[in-house]
Amino acid sequence: MALRLPLRRSAVAEMTLAGHLAELRRRVIVSALAVGAGAVVAFVLYESILSFFVAPYCHIVPVGQRCALYVTGPLDGLSIRFRIAVWGGVVLALPVLLWQLWRFVTPGLHAHEKRYAIPFVGASLVFFGLGGGIAWLTFPHALRWLSSIGGPSLQSIYDPSSYLRLIILLIVVFGVAFEFPVLLVALQAARVVRPATLAARRRWAIVAVFGFAAIATPSSDPFSMLVLALPLCLFYELSILVGRLLRR
Repeated sequence: MALRLPLRRSAVAEMTLAGHLAELRRRVIVSALAVGAGAVVAFVLYESILSFFVAPYCHIVPVGQRCALYVTGPLDGLSIRFRIAVWGGVVLALPVLLWQLWRFVTPGLHAHEKRYAIPFVGASLVFFGLGGGIAWLTFPHALRWLSSIGGPSLQSIYDPSSYLRLIILLIVVFGVAFEFPVLLVALQAARVVRPATLAARRRWAIVAVFGFAAIATPSSDPFSMLVLALPLCLFYELSILVGRLLRR
């Protein structure tokens, strides 16, 4: 019996690992199918999606000038359509992806961990959407500055790949940066840092925020830097208040 018991435990552990791998495979397959279905929908709605991203550019086009992006190769149009389909598929399948991830992680969480995870995940989605929305509204100002910085002798003709890369990168950077308050509150809830420590290092944090905004802003225009840095400074103060409430 003393020799058989470890073997049984090892077999159970191996079965548990195999079960986790099977569960992971099933979640990945469902996620891939969701992305594929979303890509088909985005491929069909390509014109509407492209018009949505081109709208900030149309806001700065002078009256009488055509609002259009120009391609230089015969395969560029097909490449852009497939690229938008893939990224659109990921965005449309995001609820399914998050649900599959949640269902895979949930069995390993305790009850109190689940209680904290749900509001933090919800807050992360809200702040990412808020940051992406602000980036989309900010982009026309950034584009106007980029168009004027070269002087009146240069006429802007934008390539779809470069244009879409810039606006998508700006949305992602703003969305990820706006997770800053969620991270700070999580660190305070886990008692890694204290609100008093954050309050004492406020000046250094503001300098770091403006430095991060200057480096991370893809368009490198001063307006976008300020729009990114000022809310992060406000979020820093709000996270200190929330941390104090959590400690009470």
